[in-house]
Amino acid sequence: VYRNRRSARAVIHTHSMYAQMATLLDPTEESKVLKITHLEMLKGVGNHAYDDVLEVPIIDNRPTEDLLADQLEEVIQKYPKANAVLVRRHGIYVWGDSWEQAKTQCESFDYLFHSAIQMKSMGLDPGIVPKGGTYREDEKASTDSHGDTKKREAENGEGDQPPATKRAKTTMNGSSTTASSGFNASGDTDNRADLVSNNLPLVPRDRKILLLDIEGCTTSISFVKDILFPFVLEHLDDYLHHVESVYSADTLRETLEILQQDVKKLDDDHIVKQALSDVLDKTGQDGKEARDQIKMFVHAMVKADVKATGLKQFQGKMWKMGYDSGEIKGHVYPDFCFLLKWCKANNVSVNIYSSGSIQAQKLLFGHTLDGDLLQYIDKHFDTTSGSKKEKESYETIAKSLGVSPRDIIFVSDLEDELAAARDAGIGCPVMSIRPGNAPLTSVGKSFPSIYSLLQICGV
Repeated sequence: VYRNRRSARAVIHTHSMYAQMATLLDPTEESKVLKITHLEMLKGVGNHAYDDVLEVPIIDNRPTEDLLADQLEEVIQKYPKANAVLVRRHGIYVWGDSWEQAKTQCESFDYLFHSAIQMKSMGLDPGIVPKGGTYREDEKASTDSHGDTKKREAENGEGDQPPATKRAKTTMNGSSTTASSGFNASGDTDNRADLVSNNLPLVPRDRKILLLDIEGCTTSISFVKDILFPFVLEHLDDYLHHVESVYSADTLRETLEILQQDVKKLDDDHIVKQALSDVLDKTGQDGKEARDQIKMFVHAMVKADVKATGLKQFQGKMWKMGYDSGEIKGHVYPDFCFLLKWCKANNVSVNIYSSGSIQAQKLLFGHTLDGDLLQYIDKHFDTTSGSKKEKESYETIAKSLGVSPRDIIFVSDLEDELAAARDAGIGCPVMSIRPGNAPLTSVGKSFPSIYSLLQICGV
């Protein structure tokens, strides 16, 4: 292993029951590889995303382990993405860039083998792309007299057919993009190359402070852009009428002034500041005029994704209505829930730093599809602590947490945020890679990267 995997620093060999039984899923015992796909825990074994096909090589057992060497070397070279090799009726070898990483991957493999065995007992093939239950838009595979077989082979990149491609998705302006596998079918960006090329980070074991971004880290970017932002725009008029009737037109004017201050703080060449330059100092003379001006500001700022404190607080008040009514349920990635429980069990403090207001953060994590997760989060930070692109903000947060910046692990999907954190002395700035996130540049690739929060659970 060490000769063929130069980055490997630890190898674990176990006689796991699940690993042993996984080698017997083929009753002929002639399979050279075990395939597993479309399971979330694939992200925990390294080099794989949820919808990749994991191929774990299988070699036959020998009377003594030293006789396995030639077979082991052959399959390691044949399967360059593999971080493990199964030995039929025996167990598994797993390796990683540290013993912590090898241990985490070993546990993830065991989980996947258990799932594969259970799926097989239910009549499901763990290596076949599911026909339903997961979002994708496949091109119709060509078929012949063996139509189902050909389609399955095309989906998995086997046989003579090329892998099925994603169907072009038409945007509101009529342009065509390629639909990605992101939550809610976000097709804005294509960062699949980042998912494939990812290397696991080596996170120091003594770090006990975790600071997480939300969008593109704990939660899909498209949940914010396709669910939360549209909710505000769709209900904006009704909300403003409600505010005026319950409070007064003066309350509307106060809201307008806050939004105007947000825009005034933008750079002079910012598209929103230029578009609203004629109304930056105008105050609504009555309720209707104030409502119209607020709608003008909110629409322009949301469209340009302006991350301003006043706007975020306004949005948070509107989202509360949606969460309270049950119309909105917060999206979090499944591995985030696992991370929270792991951190609590291991005395690791979890904290949130997002451009969304603290109120909006608590609403999201308090109303997720997985229930109320606020009990697992220690502190929340937003732009009242400073811009996420300025190093002083991270120094302020470190002081609030009562620790040195070097003791903090900060995970984000944005390069300029990680660069600012690094300048502030944050000990472990880590890049979060999720489907639908912005593709990495050379700056982003300079940071340790993860595509599942499970990879943090080896510290």
